[in-house]
Amino acid sequence: MSTSYLPATTDSMAQALEAKNPSESISIFYRILESPSSSPESLRIKEQSITNLSDLLRQENRAEELRSLLTQLRPFFALIPKAKTAKIVRGIIDAVAKIPGTSDLQISLCKEMVLWTRAEKRTFLRQRVEARLAALLMESKEYSEALNLLSGLIKEVRRLDDKLLLVDIDLLESKLHFSLRNLPKAKAALTAARTAANAIYVPPAQQGTIDLQSGILHAEEKDYKTGYSYFFEAFEAFNALEDPRAVFSLKYMLLCKIMVSQADDVAGIISSKAGLRYVGPELDAMKAVADAHSKRSLKLFETALRDFKAQLEEDPIVHRHLSSLYDTLLEQNLCRLIEPFSRVEIAHIADLIELPIDHVEKKLSQMILDKKFAGTLDQGAGCLVIFDDPKTDVIYPATLETISNVGKVVDSLYVRSAKIMA
Repeated sequence: MSTSYLPATTDSMAQALEAKNPSESISIFYRILESPSSSPESLRIKEQSITNLSDLLRQENRAEELRSLLTQLRPFFALIPKAKTAKIVRGIIDAVAKIPGTSDLQISLCKEMVLWTRAEKRTFLRQRVEARLAALLMESKEYSEALNLLSGLIKEVRRLDDKLLLVDIDLLESKLHFSLRNLPKAKAALTAARTAANAIYVPPAQQGTIDLQSGILHAEEKDYKTGYSYFFEAFEAFNALEDPRAVFSLKYMLLCKIMVSQADDVAGIISSKAGLRYVGPELDAMKAVADAHSKRSLKLFETALRDFKAQLEEDPIVHRHLSSLYDTLLEQNLCRLIEPFSRVEIAHIADLIELPIDHVEKKLSQMILDKKFAGTLDQGAGCLVIFDDPKTDVIYPATLETISNVGKVVDSLYVRSAKIMA
């Protein structure tokens, strides 16, 4: 950064924009910001310079310089309105967020800005930066710290009745509780977000986010049909905005179709006009799972999980549902295969189902413990012994019913004798 400043004029701005390379442009913008002039025109030129400079630094992946820029601009913020300050600060934080691998830097930057806004008594900006910080902490799996931050922020924002920010915070709280597997609190926070959203105009992207979260919670409760409806609403909102989250909404729509045994509909949805726009690994993964489900093939299922590990196993929402689907498919296939036998080699079952022997043995022992069928594993001989279903003796339920009826008679006699004695 040069020590000599440039006057904050349109000529200086043009000079920066016409520079031969980004580094030269960045240097000129820094020199414009060093101008001591505080006239309205100079301030306007400086604001434009900050926007252009932050864009250039983002393109060059110079995250640390963006952080330093935010500290350097603090005296300038005293000269401009608070609303413009908030816009610039949030713009620079957004620019840092677009640079890959800067999660830790974003968290420390937000913490610095929270301290500065608290000292400067800039409540409006502080609340938004704190909400951003809570979201970053949640992404970094710092759940307890994020929850502590949100609990205080929610009370403060409710007092101020800032509905739009309240929708953001309630939605974030719902996601946080869902990550902590606390479904009742996740649903309560989502209901609060919907209530706040009904009182104001909510931007389409925000409404799409609410619908996406609603779909995730309904799917978690195994209400896949309602979940599908919400995912469809979210997909339409994101698709219209060309938001990258549209492909995830579509992916979860396909997941719901598979979970309600309508896997045959998956290919039709993917080949529709809207679906063709998002053809790629995410949809290919769901199509592979749908094919495996339609053919009741565990081998194809495992192949899909292996080939599309990033899209299936690393997506916690999809992974959770596919795990239960895989277990159900495996149990159904094993029960069908062992039905004709009273004693059978585990290796033979493994050959029939085309899975490793240790995997099949582990699942069979789990099914025996869960009382899915009566049997035992003879590990010495490497066999599964299946017992006939034990016949329940009808005398025990009849005896319990008789004892219950005698108890009722004794109770009624006691009540009558008490009335006579009285």
